[in-house]
Amino acid sequence: MPEKPENKFQLDTLAVRAGQVRTAEGEHSEPVFTTSSYVFDSAAAAAARFSGEDPGNIYSRFTNPTVRTFEQRLAALEGGERCVATASGMAAIYSTCAGLLKQGDHIVSSRSIFGSTVILFNNYLAKFGIEVTYVDQSDLQAWGNAIRPDSRLLFLETPSNPLTEIADINALATVAHEHDCLLAVDNCFCTPALQRPLDMGADIIIHSATKYLDGQGRCIGGAVVGSEEIVGTDVYGFLRTCGPSMSPFNAWVFLKGLETLGLRMERHSRSAASIATWLEQQENVTRVWYPGLRSHPQYELAQKQMKAPGGLLSFEVRGGKEAAWKIIDATRLLSITANLGDTKTTITHPATTTHGRLTPEEREQAGISDGLIRIAVGLEAVDDIKDDLARGL
Repeated sequence: MPEKPENKFQLDTLAVRAGQVRTAEGEHSEPVFTTSSYVFDSAAAAAARFSGEDPGNIYSRFTNPTVRTFEQRLAALEGGERCVATASGMAAIYSTCAGLLKQGDHIVSSRSIFGSTVILFNNYLAKFGIEVTYVDQSDLQAWGNAIRPDSRLLFLETPSNPLTEIADINALATVAHEHDCLLAVDNCFCTPALQRPLDMGADIIIHSATKYLDGQGRCIGGAVVGSEEIVGTDVYGFLRTCGPSMSPFNAWVFLKGLETLGLRMERHSRSAASIATWLEQQENVTRVWYPGLRSHPQYELAQKQMKAPGGLLSFEVRGGKEAAWKIIDATRLLSITANLGDTKTTITHPATTTHGRLTPEEREQAGISDGLIRIAVGLEAVDDIKDDLARGL
């Protein structure tokens, strides 16, 4: 980028410009480098590249110009030194844990996390001798009490999925660092357009790029952002050897998504706030979870920590699963799918989809009731979304 350092540009400028290095062809839009390997000028040049003496492209499992542009752009947006792009959001979480933890280490995690993350922690990390303790996301004392001498990582989503619980990142960073732990924040639902956890003391940011970073439901991908020491060494080392890599084409799609990130997140938030307010007035709705509502238990914290409340909301209806399914099935415009972050509004029943693999006890602890419905508000006209929901309500 010209004239001033990247950290001096504002977010919307970084989202369009950061990370791009034009080739000799002088292209305006970033190219897609669909190559598995690279050619060296000589045997000595190849040896220098493989040894790390000469930085540059080696093999697209871990060095690809399109993927690197995405990594550098997202790192600039999050205020991090390094980003490692992965094949999916779950690959980003696993790469972080596998790169940083060893047998006998302990994780303290919010219990208000994605169902697949719980399965990863309980069923797979446990095989390698890594233990996890779950705590109430908003109970700062519970976090501190759960930390053990072998604790290495604190992990959470804020806002959480699907109940939009907000954690105090500054306070948790203090607790983590007092005990020589790292704080990892899944920033999927806010993106750097609304929240920058590194600025508040977090050490690692996790992304499912599949969601709002893409913004149109086109590709699967993930990312880990942090310091050169933590992410650039340990997480990158795992990716280089084990290969949960992002494809160049997907990286190019995410680059195009980042260009409109600020505009989209502003619109998602504005529309979701209107729908959440409307849902609170509906007779069959017993409760609405949305950080932009004054009824939200962490409303004041959300106002302080987030630039806008985001596009994700949940609400509970009388009548349990039967009533929730009736509302979902009555929609004609909304997409019945568990994905989110799309231009199209999506609706799902968490207890039988995103959190369906959890035991009933685990769902109860996480607050996932049978009457809960999650909506990720898209970019359609707000009144059309309300009219579609009103069919079942």
